[in-house]
Amino acid sequence: MEPSQLSSAEFDEFRRLIYRLSGIHVPDNRITLLSNRIRRRLRALQLPGYTQYLALLKTAAGSDEISFFLDAVTTNETSFFRTEKQFQWLQTEFLEDLCSRMQRGVHPRRLKIWSAACSTGQEPLTIGICLLEHSEQLRGIDIEIDATDLSEQVLTQARSGQYERRLLTGIPAELQEKYFQPVVRLTSQPSESDSTKDLCQARPSLRKLIRYHRHNLITKPPASGYDCIFLRNVMIYFDQDSKTVVAGHLQRALADGGYLVIGPSEGLQDQLQQLQQLQLLQRRSAFIYQKPPGTRS
Repeated sequence: MEPSQLSSAEFDEFRRLIYRLSGIHVPDNRITLLSNRIRRRLRALQLPGYTQYLALLKTAAGSDEISFFLDAVTTNETSFFRTEKQFQWLQTEFLEDLCSRMQRGVHPRRLKIWSAACSTGQEPLTIGICLLEHSEQLRGIDIEIDATDLSEQVLTQARSGQYERRLLTGIPAELQEKYFQPVVRLTSQPSESDSTKDLCQARPSLRKLIRYHRHNLITKPPASGYDCIFLRNVMIYFDQDSKTVVAGHLQRALADGGYLVIGPSEGLQDQLQQLQQLQLLQRRSAFIYQKPPGTRS
């Protein structure tokens, strides 16, 4: 018989563990949600209760389970061209500024972008589409897109570049045709349950732009010198202390003159205001910040 809901003591212990591992704060009203998600792991491991699972996570033998645990309890929601105005900015003001600096010889002929908390890959693929649509403008420029997430499960999905056609909503029809191709079926007579039904895959020219890595936002970034960092719709799950740590990491990971693009609900105002007061970032619009040239980190 499966356990029902976490006890208050179990709930507190699990959310302390989640906070220590990821910096994510689980609110008081999420006990039912957390119970349901952890119960999936109990089934997978055939464990009788939450106490036994918690004990496993605290042992060396349970170290491999940590990744599955975090996959189960974190939320991954995204879509193509989400907050479209930010991608319009990427293709206009951002590229104009970057190319101008390259022409003046004050920036190397390379473009590095980091899609942090990329989930199943729609954001970095959208970035890639935007850049490929300006391939003439970017001719001769090395392009690197790093895409990271805490969840290895969603990164596996992202690396495949495969999506049901219904998930391509938001991509204009002509760009769907240009950058995605149908997945070839293994049989000529698929059943209704065929998992490849209406499945599309990003074309190789798009997928090769992106490198996927597992990364925890409260740890050191995967690299530095980024011309643009997208961090959207994730910091709402972090408390103020964790947000301060992440904001510092992001600022230091930016190249001089690089931009930070955040989502409308991140709740990073206090941290970003402090960085502005220290002249480490400048506010360019409601959700876009720039690291001034020659900035100390």
